[in-house]
Amino acid sequence: MSDEPSTYELAREWWRKQRWYGRAYRPLNRARLSVELARRRAYARGVVHGDVLEMLRDGRLHLGPQVFLEPGVWITGGSDAQIVIGEGTFLNLDVMVSASHRVEIGAHCMLANGCLVTDSAHRYDDPDVPVPWQGFTSKGPTVIGDNCWLGANVVVTSGVTIGERCVIGANSVVTRDVPAFSVAAGSPAQVVRSVAYG
Repeated sequence: MSDEPSTYELAREWWRKQRWYGRAYRPLNRARLSVELARRRAYARGVVHGDVLEMLRDGRLHLGPQVFLEPGVWITGGSDAQIVIGEGTFLNLDVMVSASHRVEIGAHCMLANGCLVTDSAHRYDDPDVPVPWQGFTSKGPTVIGDNCWLGANVVVTSGVTIGERCVIGANSVVTRDVPAFSVAAGSPAQVVRSVAYG
């Protein structure tokens, strides 16, 4: 007897993957998401990927009023994860927010194209287990304060707190806390100056 799956089994497996990974594109799911966003006075301009609908319904994703999501935004979290995005925050094209425990983005923030904000990283320490199966490790919650601007392709890593009114330069990787009212840039990001008002 052959160990090869039958054509029927292959088709069934493909269909399961298609339904899961293509769920954001289905008209009914897009309509359901639009209703959930409207209840929160938030808006998505196009397809949003990840677990957004499920997390909103489960109370694991909290969106303030006037949150705006551009096409390609990806929001995902584990079964115990909490993601909070404050009032008036704008996530541009292809921004990804991923949590295994907690990610918090303050009010009136702007995240430019391609940013990644996460509280975890893939484990890779077991040589006998494929990397995708090893789960995640975390250094704690990731928090971005109010009125922050992250340039294109910024990565904010696990356990980092960025204070209010910070600017993070494009292509930076934030691996440690950034004090409020700072401009930081680089990989790893370092404070280059303070934001002066007045």
